Amino acid sequence: MSINRIEDVWGPRTPHLPGDPWPARVDMYLDEGVRESDVEWHQSACVLCSNGCGIDIAVQGGRMVGVRGREQDRVNHGRLGPKGLFGWQANRSPDRLTTPLVRDGGELRAASWDEAMNLVVERSREVLRRHGPLGMGFFTSGQLFLEDYYTLGLIVRGGIGTPHLDANTRLCTATSDFALKESFGTDGDPGSLADFDLCDTLFLVGHNMAETHTVLWARVLDRLEGPEPPRLVVVDPRRTAVAERAEVHLAVRPGTNLALLNGIQAALIRNGMVDTDFVDQHTIGFDRLAEVVAAYDPDTVAGICGVAAADIERAARVIGEAQRLVSTCLQGVYQSHEATASACQVNNITLLRGMIGKPGCSVFQLNGQPTAQNTRETGADGDLVGMRNWQNPQHVADLARLWNVEPAQIPSWAPPTHIMQIMRYAEEGSIRFLWVSGTNPAVSLPELHRIRSILKQDRLFLVVSDAFLTETAALADVVLPAALWGEKVGTYTNHDRTVHLSERAVQPPGEAKPDLEIFLSYAAGLGLQDKDGQPLVKWSTPEECFEAFKEVTRGRPCDYSGLSYAKLRGGSGIQWPCTESAPEGTERLYTDHRFNTDTAYCEDYGHDLTTGAAFERKDHADLGAAGRAILKAAHHHPPHEPPSEERPFLFTSGRTTYHFHTRTKTGRARQLQDAAPRPWVELAAADAEALGIVEGDLVRVESARGHLEAPARLTGSREGVVFAPFHYGYWDRLGDTSSSDAPEQAHPTAANELTLTAWDPVSKQPQVKLAAVSVKKMTS
Repeated sequence: MSINRIEDVWGPRTPHLPGDPWPARVDMYLDEGVRESDVEWHQSACVLCSNGCGIDIAVQGGRMVGVRGREQDRVNHGRLGPKGLFGWQANRSPDRLTTPLVRDGGELRAASWDEAMNLVVERSREVLRRHGPLGMGFFTSGQLFLEDYYTLGLIVRGGIGTPHLDANTRLCTATSDFALKESFGTDGDPGSLADFDLCDTLFLVGHNMAETHTVLWARVLDRLEGPEPPRLVVVDPRRTAVAERAEVHLAVRPGTNLALLNGIQAALIRNGMVDTDFVDQHTIGFDRLAEVVAAYDPDTVAGICGVAAADIERAARVIGEAQRLVSTCLQGVYQSHEATASACQVNNITLLRGMIGKPGCSVFQLNGQPTAQNTRETGADGDLVGMRNWQNPQHVADLARLWNVEPAQIPSWAPPTHIMQIMRYAEEGSIRFLWVSGTNPAVSLPELHRIRSILKQDRLFLVVSDAFLTETAALADVVLPAALWGEKVGTYTNHDRTVHLSERAVQPPGEAKPDLEIFLSYAAGLGLQDKDGQPLVKWSTPEECFEAFKEVTRGRPCDYSGLSYAKLRGGSGIQWPCTESAPEGTERLYTDHRFNTDTAYCEDYGHDLTTGAAFERKDHADLGAAGRAILKAAHHHPPHEPPSEERPFLFTSGRTTYHFHTRTKTGRARQLQDAAPRPWVELAAADAEALGIVEGDLVRVESARGHLEAPARLTGSREGVVFAPFHYGYWDRLGDTSSSDAPEQAHPTAANELTLTAWDPVSKQPQVKLAAVSVKKMTS
């Protein structure tokens, strides 16, 4: 069955009035010659963006042959974007890993599971004996399932006892997590995707929705092209498809988000567009905020951000006139300068307008990865399980009780270690064992020459579990073949807290195993026990793990206690908290305008947004938030690496509609790869003309750390800004024997060859959207 979602990315319109249900439209793709009546359908949800669209997998003869959107699902009402329609074909790729690999004489060779896992366990024991728990590091994905993450978190934090566990979600949405905690006390987006059907104004900050969340943009397009369309304000240095539909497009200079958002808040206050009753009753910090943002008048902000003062005023007026406002953030904020401080200002704007806890009113600190929310809830990144506060001894003791371990076994003497610090420790030699599961840091982390040098160290034992021989797996000492989505059972949660169940549709190829089975085997091999001498991990199936996780979340903000596999089967996803008193889930948080900021309950005591200094319990208690949201203020400071005479341009990166992360899946789907087969460099037309560059010329973009080469595209982006997609690494050239150089040396294409080792002081999210570069035309 043919469907065009390559050229017609968002599909036909189904416009509707605000408040009307979003009409259903079922998108389906089947292999040529396969009829819908000839297949078995298996329930799932898409894992190729954080929208988490409900999807059914078509199976014929034990083989995946297509997909369709789930009409009854609350997230997508049957729609699928290009990645959802075509990305599943990666499961059938002929280069799937089907047997374990071990490094022998400098080369990877096939091995049995016993040999490979015995080697992993043996080296783990050796490192633990010689270096202790702090010699062990783990870096996981945004693609695994809740059950995988929770098992890994228990093994690492409750069994091994190391804080060195992080997830790839540190690269995409750690700032979302921290901004929500700073403002509202705990993680969890407060709104519902249905708010996009109800709002009268949208404020999108650093969020290219048309490409990063194609089905969500289709939802917005149905409003924009229907009766009573919402007004749209967009902050983005590029003229994206979203920016083209905006009433006000603020094409800011990269690295100046905080100044712009301070200027908008100043205008709201100055023009009397603040809901003073809401602010007085339900927030703290207004006086300090007003004092800080008063310095950001339109002319000052215009000079910093490179946008017209009148446009800043216009944007503030549109936001200030809204009756139902939805605001969103994504990587244009999270991966840039002053990330958490900027994201908190978007929260502030929502609070100043009283636009929270009501239909059509919310802020969405969105996610980029499909299971990012689960890494945060399960403690597989920088948080403790169940949104507990690592600084709160009562929270740690409660978790220890549930795990039946001593509280001192859970590393809580310092914050959980973020991935850039894990890499630093590996570089220095204190971490000697690193297990990477389902992600690809050899392409996704900043300053790639440095990351490669760390991963190649002889003293670092690198384990990689993945479905493909990625750039990272090619450097490993042991590679474990992992099952993909559709080949295992589990749950995952999207950015409006909707939990979906994914059934096993087909068996994994060869000897590939689900991640949960791999982690359970590892725990058994290490002999991990609780304080009574019983096995630490007390489940053997995904459903048993889910039931255990439910108990760990009971009474916490992300309460899953009312959910079950049976309840998630057959219908739509369900939003947490789902409890005995809210058995069908909770559409919106904070409807009573009471926030999770009580000191004994909150997930984090907060930080200084400029320095990242962590506050202690007394500091938080002295705030007296006690259920009120916190308006946090910060002054803008210039970025770390401004343009110079030698490197006069600012480089930024992002996504394209057709690929996800480092292309390990989408690059193996024919339609997606054909639509975007190679990287490109976007230049403003005026900049290209000054450099003698025309459309299609091969250009070299160079920073102080490295360079990339790609054809030029001339766009309507602001002058002085250079853009490239970050998906394109080297896995499809690893076997190229036509050059004596490594692929990254012969023809570098990865955006992170250019980026610098810097991160946000609060969220520790790497800053990969800002680097000073030069651009020149390459001669053939």
